[in-house]
Amino acid sequence: MKLEAVGLRKYFPVASGFSLRGARGWVKAVDGVSVEVAEGETLGIVGESGSGKTTLAKLFLLLERPTAGSLLFDGKAVADFGRDDFVRYRRAVQAVFQDPYSSLNPRMRVGQIVAEPLPRDSGMSRPMVAQRVAEVLHLVGLPRESPALYPHEFSGGQRQRIAIARALVTYPKFIILDEPVSALDVSIRAQILNLLKHLQEKLGLAYVIISHDLAAARYLATRLAVMYAGKLVETGECDAVYAEPLHPYTEALLSAALPLHPSARRQRIVLAGEVPNPVSPPSGCRFHPRCPRVLPQCSSQEPEWCEVRPGRFTACHLY
Repeated sequence: MKLEAVGLRKYFPVASGFSLRGARGWVKAVDGVSVEVAEGETLGIVGESGSGKTTLAKLFLLLERPTAGSLLFDGKAVADFGRDDFVRYRRAVQAVFQDPYSSLNPRMRVGQIVAEPLPRDSGMSRPMVAQRVAEVLHLVGLPRESPALYPHEFSGGQRQRIAIARALVTYPKFIILDEPVSALDVSIRAQILNLLKHLQEKLGLAYVIISHDLAAARYLATRLAVMYAGKLVETGECDAVYAEPLHPYTEALLSAALPLHPSARRQRIVLAGEVPNPVSPPSGCRFHPRCPRVLPQCSSQEPEWCEVRPGRFTACHLY
């Protein structure tokens, strides 16, 4: 089973006044992105704020409709789905969101929260639902009495475990992790990352982790996709990308990450300027106004997406 994005684009209209009829342009949040993830894999999607990572996650979760391109699930386009296909997709693709304080309804007991993704016509009786809720809460390491309690009775790390249990309750194959540890204390992050890794090994899950935390992405990801201004700039096996980044943006991004060992030294690359305006991105390569290795053609010609080495893809005129 595989989840694929093929040439996905998502443009948001920029309104003129209060009416969309007078739209002044389009925010190109995701612009021609193609990625895939199969069962048991973890795809890490990294980049600066405004690079399009979260919009891509929303497209995977069907919270946004693509402007163009295709989303394929098990080889079938989501655009061609019938009702049963959508039910199957929503069971198979679940999410864990960034903030465990706002992603859980404070008026619902934990048992209700975890059971919420189960469709009412699932054929499961109340005892069966209660048993499944107890199973997933045990999987994430929460005490037996948890279903009767409210979210405010748990710590931040425990609330994120509740969110993970909620994602597991439908027996999913893919889980979209949108900044899953960025809202947690540093001391708790490693526990949640270890839990996610353990669950993946035990249940054969596939993850798509959306993160600006490069250490968390590296710990979980088997493959890495780097985004800049709505476009992919590089993909490849995670350790290979970290060891030898191909694209100048990837190089600069990873230079800001903490090294794996305290004694390791890495030259910090400081980029000038800001992420470009998504309404009017630069012509040619979108990174060229900030690129330390810019070439004359970068400002006018968009680089082609190409395989530079086996399994290593990038869009850069250097190659």
